[in-house]
Amino acid sequence: MSFALPESMRTYIDARVRTGNYGNTSEYIRDLVRRDQEEQAKQRLRELIEEGRASGPGRARTQADDEELFAIARGEID
Repeated sequence: MSFALPESMRTYIDARVRTGNYGNTSEYIRDLVRRDQEEQAKQRLRELIEEGRASGPGRARTQADDEELFAIARGEID
C-alpha cells in the first residue's frame, strides 16, 4: 500500500519516529490504525449500551440468552 502525504505530515511523522517511540514510519502508521480500530470498537460498544438502555427495563437472563451470547462470541451468529 502506498499513499501520498503533504510534506508537513511527513515531517511530523519523521519527528515522531525520531523520538524513539517507533522504529520506523510503518510502525507509527500501524499504531495509528490500531488506535483507530480500538476507538471504533469503543464507539460500537457505546452505541450498543445506549441501544440497550433505550430498549426498556431489564429482565433476568435465561439459559437461552447465555447460549445466544456465547454463539455470538464464537462468531456463529451475528
